Amino acid sequence: MMDRTEKIPFRHFGTMVDMSRNAVMNVSGVKRWIDVTSDLGYNTLMLYTEDTYEIADSPYFGYMRGRYSKAELKEIDAYAREKGMELIPCTQMLAHQTAVRRWPEFSPHFDTADIMLVGDEWVYQLIENMFQTLAECFTSRLVNVGMDEAHMLGRGRYYDEHGGENRFEILLTHLQRVAEIGKKYGFRLQIWSDMFFRLAAGGEYYVHNAKIDASVAEKIPDNVELAYWDYYSQDEKHYDAMMTAHERLCPGTWFAGGLWTWTGFAPHNGYSMRATKAALKQCLKHGVQDVILTMWGDNGGECSRFALLPALFYAAEVAKGHTNKAEIRERFQAKYGISFDRFMLLDLPGTPGGGDRAVRDPEKYLLYNDCLMGLMDSTLTGQENEQYQACARKLRTLIHDGEWGWLFEPAWALCRVLSIKAELGAKTRQAYREGDREALGRLIGEYKALLKALDVFYDAFRRQWYHENKAFGFEIQDIRLGGLSRRVKNSMERLQAYCDGRLDVIEELEETQLDFRGNGTEFQKEPLYWNQWSSTVSPGIV
Repeated sequence: MMDRTEKIPFRHFGTMVDMSRNAVMNVSGVKRWIDVTSDLGYNTLMLYTEDTYEIADSPYFGYMRGRYSKAELKEIDAYAREKGMELIPCTQMLAHQTAVRRWPEFSPHFDTADIMLVGDEWVYQLIENMFQTLAECFTSRLVNVGMDEAHMLGRGRYYDEHGGENRFEILLTHLQRVAEIGKKYGFRLQIWSDMFFRLAAGGEYYVHNAKIDASVAEKIPDNVELAYWDYYSQDEKHYDAMMTAHERLCPGTWFAGGLWTWTGFAPHNGYSMRATKAALKQCLKHGVQDVILTMWGDNGGECSRFALLPALFYAAEVAKGHTNKAEIRERFQAKYGISFDRFMLLDLPGTPGGGDRAVRDPEKYLLYNDCLMGLMDSTLTGQENEQYQACARKLRTLIHDGEWGWLFEPAWALCRVLSIKAELGAKTRQAYREGDREALGRLIGEYKALLKALDVFYDAFRRQWYHENKAFGFEIQDIRLGGLSRRVKNSMERLQAYCDGRLDVIEELEETQLDFRGNGTEFQKEPLYWNQWSSTVSPGIV
């Protein structure tokens, strides 16, 4: 067996934790994260903060969003240094600034929905204020400034003011200006590679055999590094081709993989491990020096980062060259006092989304699927209630675990909810269509049980959130889960009125149900990857 004191063979090996999609880790949560990851050999942590940090002269920047104060950032930075970890700021200085645009102070200075207006001096003063905070609060002099996915750059207010211009030149002009400001504060800049890669490779990002335009590479400022991000493949050949192309575009490019915290309530440890293993093998082959595993929080940040502990542990082992799964499982249990396979129950194995070959999140969209409209009913196979019930039985044994029970209890409670709710709308529609008021009357008992189960889930999920995160952001969960309970109660009351003869029709159940994927009445009965709450709960405008 190999020496367990062996170090991970990367200059930087760490995680990037999303602190911008409502779930902003509290300081004690970040410290615990540093403890867990540094113990595994990780030496880097990126805090992804779009607007969730304090800057001078901008009281609305991160207002009521759980932003970190300067004192909090300094405390976290000092703690990270004590643990031998580099804390790297990760923010956005072009696109992905959706949250601040709502305020009148900011809205005139945007090109399109989330892209700041290039050439606007107000924008560069804002960016200067960002750098001032980062320089004051972080020891590291590397900062990720984003600049990814700015697909609509130059097509909004910028176009109105300047007309049609070469969009690469717009991007380059902005990057050079930001790089100059960063240089004043001694920063090297990192940007996500997609915008430059698309320009150099003819428009696409994930392409094999890309012919890189060398003239694009020559225009990258001297204090700017690239980070190639890729979370979607389990194919080593894919990573091999992309890393080869990035070597031609910008030698020394970082690699950013993904530990999937951003698709619903359940983690996707299985998929994360398969993708990470393929990626890390190619990182080692290509001599990549710097690796970050991103943990995003899209559409609400429901999934706890700590739920990815198996994938986090596995990635560290693979980075050290250990790939024997049986040995990895043994070491996991020896370290944490709980078996690897039991921790993997958080992936909800045996349920529609519990596989490790693809990312599916029915635990979220079936939770919010309306019982009367049933937009997601077309995905059902008719076995979902039973599958979630079986998973709940397994999770039930772990909710009192002294160290990790706070993670298992919400997962158990959610499975209990779905063991009732997953097929409830479909059963309601069938009984209504058949004119079976007696069957509908029996289903009312399931609606009552569902309301009680939702209360149990809410309480467990709330405890998990506050254990790890600041209070800000949970108001969205209150709105979503409170709205769900209110809607279930309303549906139950209308069904009772129909059964009692006080209501002639239930309008939603009169409609012909169509396939969510757009196939008309041809239902494709399989789970899917769908993480948008607003488009799940209603076809209406939310």
